[in-house]
Amino acid sequence: MGQGICEMLASNGLDVYMIEQDSERLQHAISMIEQSLDKQMERWALTSAEKKLVLNRIHPMKQLSELADCELVIETITEDLDRKLDIFKQLDQICAPHVILASNTSTLSLTELASVTSHPERVIGMHFVYPVSKADLVEIVRGLKTSDDTFGKTRHFIEETIHKKGVMVFESPGFVTTRLICLFINEALHVLEEGVASADDIDSAMRIGYAFQHGPFEMADRFGLDAVLAALERMFREYGELKYRPSFILKKMVRGGQLGVKSGAGFFNYDKDGERI
Repeated sequence: MGQGICEMLASNGLDVYMIEQDSERLQHAISMIEQSLDKQMERWALTSAEKKLVLNRIHPMKQLSELADCELVIETITEDLDRKLDIFKQLDQICAPHVILASNTSTLSLTELASVTSHPERVIGMHFVYPVSKADLVEIVRGLKTSDDTFGKTRHFIEETIHKKGVMVFESPGFVTTRLICLFINEALHVLEEGVASADDIDSAMRIGYAFQHGPFEMADRFGLDAVLAALERMFREYGELKYRPSFILKKMVRGGQLGVKSGAGFFNYDKDGERI
């Protein structure tokens, strides 16, 4: 998601300062963005000159302190509350009080993230939908203390600067999109467990019958089965309702390292470019 967001922002003419956990992952992220741009060139959707412009707008950084002059910070790390809290503590000290601190979290509490900052009113959720380049929706998530000014500036940025549709959501585990799509995937897993139909046929039924771009299993593969599992487990803990309890098949596949596109195999197999084999 972080790579996709960086590429999308740079494609909209913005300078992007990207930080990863270490230099190796940072270089990998740049390489993946370059591969994505190359695919667009193959489809004649981008010229080599435009690719160069996009890459020139992405500036790899090594330290959070280098974000001091940024106008907006978007955090996109894995759904680990402690790590996110640590990052927001640091950003609160680094960034000026007027700078909006946004998180791309899909299940964690924005109010809790804001609680470790001295200006909780400037913390907001910007939940982008995968794939970032194609999905024109962003959930704008208000925490308990998110100010109207922060919300208004964020909505303006989303709709006027990067030209996506912003939907206001009040804080709730899973918000709207993650909550509904994970239940959809989990129910498809139960249908598979019961032997009603194969994964391929279930995907075909939903893709052809209801005009889904991807069926639930390919969708899960592209999200990352570990990410789907983590979201379901957190919603199960927060809501306490059995409908959020993850399917055993999902747990087994994650334990076996079959995470979907990112590992090359999930419910289906994928090549190095993320295309189904």
